[in-house]
Amino acid sequence: MNFSKQLKIYRETNGYSQEELAGKIYVTRQTISKWENDHTYPDIHNLIALSILFDVTLDELVRGDVEIMKNNIDAERMNKLSVVMLLFLIMTAVAVVPCVYYLSWLGLFIAFIPCGISMVAALKIEKIKKEKNIKTYAEIVAFTEGKDLDSIRKQRNRKRDIQAKVKLVLLFTLAGGAITALFDFLWFLILSH
Repeated sequence: MNFSKQLKIYRETNGYSQEELAGKIYVTRQTISKWENDHTYPDIHNLIALSILFDVTLDELVRGDVEIMKNNIDAERMNKLSVVMLLFLIMTAVAVVPCVYYLSWLGLFIAFIPCGISMVAALKIEKIKKEKNIKTYAEIVAFTEGKDLDSIRKQRNRKRDIQAKVKLVLLFTLAGGAITALFDFLWFLILSH
């Protein structure tokens, strides 16, 4: 059971309306509504106030939510790392030709610094995937959206998963090559004028 359901049960059991509960812990009625509808989550001070008011432990109040919160934090981290990875790969594609043009082979090494940053982000993403037992694209999407992974894991097919990974790597490589080629072409157009 998650916090939103627990909160509503404790509130109703104690005979409080959302407005009355809000007044007891010095928040707005809209805040209580957002908590009960899973739109936001209270900070630790409000959790403590609720546990004291309802005379329950924090564990009883948030039972089951600790793992959900941990998964949400990891999903947010995975999303941020994905943005970093893609951004620095695009920076690499854009920087290769100008760096090589102006700095010769030394420029090639400089242009690949963003690529190294991108690879570090990719390794961190892989670490999260390994910790959470995430293997397929569908599982990644479900994890980042906070959905149940068990039903998706049951649909795993090793051969199909390997094929999907190969396709994803090829598609990613082609997209990176296309971006690099486009910027190379634009750069050469600029230099020729």
